[in-house]
Amino acid sequence: MAARILDGTKLAGEIRAEVTAQAKVLALSGVRPGLAVVLVGHNPASEVYVRGKVKSSGEVGLYSEQHTPPESATTEDLLALIAGLNRRDEIDGILVQLPLPAHVDAKKVLLAVDPAKDVDGFHPMNVGYLSTQRPGLVPCTPAGVMEILKRSQIPVAGQEAVVVGRSDIVGKPVAMLLLNQNATVTVCHSKTRDLPEVCRRADILVAAIGRAGMVTRDYVKPGATVIDVGINRITDPKEFDRFFAGNKKREETFLAKGSTMVGDVHPEVAEIAGAITPVPGGVGPLTIAMLMANTVKAAMMRRGLRHPELTRA
Repeated sequence: MAARILDGTKLAGEIRAEVTAQAKVLALSGVRPGLAVVLVGHNPASEVYVRGKVKSSGEVGLYSEQHTPPESATTEDLLALIAGLNRRDEIDGILVQLPLPAHVDAKKVLLAVDPAKDVDGFHPMNVGYLSTQRPGLVPCTPAGVMEILKRSQIPVAGQEAVVVGRSDIVGKPVAMLLLNQNATVTVCHSKTRDLPEVCRRADILVAAIGRAGMVTRDYVKPGATVIDVGINRITDPKEFDRFFAGNKKREETFLAKGSTMVGDVHPEVAEIAGAITPVPGGVGPLTIAMLMANTVKAAMMRRGLRHPELTRA
């Protein structure tokens, strides 16, 4: 039986509606949550992401502004920009779009963001809050993964969860969130022995390793919930055939655009999983929705207002 498809676009719409309602309530007390996005230079992929974030902000009733220092901007230039945004009371969230140019000390720049305005949840203080189950700002993609599970009524407590990938942005925080929800969590990486065998133990399998279609049916226990965080662009016809041979709809898109998206999970996994997130339309839409939610959360926490948690850390 084919897996239940977990529709991230629909769930993101629910969250955005909740954020819009919260923003309206805040507006009654004269507060409009504000998001500042910093985009250095001209990275086409980053520019697309930033446009999406700024557009979404307006749609849910948030104030947003974009800062675009040139590619030549130094670490000191960016630290001065961040310091200015930290001081501005009408800015509740600061997002530094990665990657930064190679000559910039990215860690130093991210560390300069006020933890109370760190809507990406990357600051060590927010990482510490997450690991000790204190209120803070949680990274957007992992928070989105937890919303998918919660809103799809997929139990987490007592379940065996396996996370493939140990990045600071996804792998580690999603493992911590699952652990905080009483799952038994295993984190896998490139040095894990017999990765397919470890993954087959999972009731909930989160793939966040950045390799197209790496997780095949051999990795998945029948009936497991599979969350695919990967977004990989396919342009090679041979690689396309490996994943989507016979899929007429995908073939039309591929021929028209010259590319298509595939996650870290091979499409064949949908034949044996109990539930699965699609790519596109799975985790991706949740990431921007959770950024909006984090901006409202930051606005409320900074003003000492009680925030109705979307994701319980």
